[in-house]
Amino acid sequence: MNTTSSTTTTGPLQGVGVCPGRVVGPVRHMPPALAEPTAELRPLNDEEITVEVQRLKEAGATVAAALRARAESVSPEAAEVLAATALMATDSSLHKGARRLMRDGLSTERALWEAAAQVADTLTGLGGYMAERAADVLDVRSRILAQLRGVPAPGIPLAEGPFVLAAEDLAPADTAVLDPAHVLALITSQGGPQSHTAILARALGIPAVVAVPGLAGVLDGELVYVDGAAGVVTPDPPPELVGAAQAWQQKKGQLGVFDGAGVTADGHEVPLLANVGGAEDAVAAAAAGAQGVGLLRTEFCFLGHTTEPTVAEQTEKYRGVFAAFPGQKVVVRTLDAGADKPLPFLTDAAEPNPALGVRGLRTDRTSPGVLARQLEAIAAAAGAESAEVWVMAPMLSTPAEAQAFAALCAEHGLPTPGVMIEVPAAALTAPEILTEVAFASVGTNDLTQYVMAADRQLSALAEFNDPWQPALLRLVRTAADGAQATGKPLGVCGEAASDPALAVVLTGLGVTSLSMSPRSLAAVAAVLRTVTLDEAQQLARAALSASSAHTARQSVRDRLPELTRLGL
Repeated sequence: MNTTSSTTTTGPLQGVGVCPGRVVGPVRHMPPALAEPTAELRPLNDEEITVEVQRLKEAGATVAAALRARAESVSPEAAEVLAATALMATDSSLHKGARRLMRDGLSTERALWEAAAQVADTLTGLGGYMAERAADVLDVRSRILAQLRGVPAPGIPLAEGPFVLAAEDLAPADTAVLDPAHVLALITSQGGPQSHTAILARALGIPAVVAVPGLAGVLDGELVYVDGAAGVVTPDPPPELVGAAQAWQQKKGQLGVFDGAGVTADGHEVPLLANVGGAEDAVAAAAAGAQGVGLLRTEFCFLGHTTEPTVAEQTEKYRGVFAAFPGQKVVVRTLDAGADKPLPFLTDAAEPNPALGVRGLRTDRTSPGVLARQLEAIAAAAGAESAEVWVMAPMLSTPAEAQAFAALCAEHGLPTPGVMIEVPAAALTAPEILTEVAFASVGTNDLTQYVMAADRQLSALAEFNDPWQPALLRLVRTAADGAQATGKPLGVCGEAASDPALAVVLTGLGVTSLSMSPRSLAAVAAVLRTVTLDEAQQLARAALSASSAHTARQSVRDRLPELTRLGL
């Protein structure tokens, strides 16, 4: 392996840091995609077409089975992604499209290729979240094509030792199975700070930088320095950066284990909770010392299903999460279907703009009964376990919606209803909304993209989807002021809470709890304990008055020396 050869790049490459850490290692690029099938015509009779369609379906079923099998050995969050991808491999519209093209004389491989391209083009044309699904369709296409050809499916490259993985972007099925023991860091030329790739990298604790320009110019095997906090990738690093990476390896062990107490230097309590996607996730979060669950993504019960799971099936899965936190708070988000999480029995894939369409709580308008049955299951699980169960609705915009949701929760014996604040309207009317419910939680991922009018999946707009954007922070403060005025708690369960520096700012803005990936608990707690509440409020004011996300972040980081000491 050549670690000293020259590169076509000059100097450091500045991307967007999405998971902190400093490492040095050789680059391994994702292998090239499978060769496109030739387009020559190969007329088939009806019997031959039937045989070929069956072969195609069997290949899709094999791919789906492999993805589901892989899902059994990863975190629930990653398993959700794999389940959704597996569902695409057996999608009837893909096979029907291929059959039509075979009748036009195309070979099986070419028919699959073009049918998948048509589906991807349709999703891209819809924009927003649905455009992100286009990459998943093309990933499934490659996997089915590899199965038809009897060759290995595309994926993470093999290497003799640990490496830095470079790619244009990663399909969810690839990101979900990254092994931190082999992948030192992740760098991509596409993606944004709130893309699926970024979220899963944080969940795995792999240093990562996305939206890196010029990444294709870094040679395979070239030694690079990756700073996941600063968002910098430096080819052929000088000795001082190699030393910085070595120092970080030593410092990261100083974080220790979270002791289960989120608190500032002067004793102000800020409970640190975990974002989880299922029972296995919850058990791991409890072992990591989380003070409860601030976000249970109930999609794990639904993704991969072609029909609605029964109340009994849901109840059993929720009980697994509640059992991990006896006597502690578990905040359950009701089904957040739609946009990038379409469900065949609930959402309309033909919506012109799914990110602004029928999603979250709004699905109860078009598919009444699904939410009521989910609340029935949550209530049954809560009655069977001792966790303190709170329930919140996503994608809510008005006080009337909050009132209706609270009434529905009361009908099912759930005494602590709440809402997600992820739409600017909800932040601006927080006092009126919180009059109707018991609590609120800010979803910074969606709130950022809505306030900045920037799809969070598009790398070209990554700078706008930075949770340090002053406009976002001002909306969080507005929501916190509304919560304080009504005497109701306001948490944050978006990815912003995983950033130790931003966690301090959020505390200063008046947020009363923070929910994050369990891997972030120790780092957030360590930094939070170095500041008083007054100092956190001063840092919050500095961030609010900044002219950009960059200056907001830098002004705060410069005043938090603990970040440098811990390599964060």
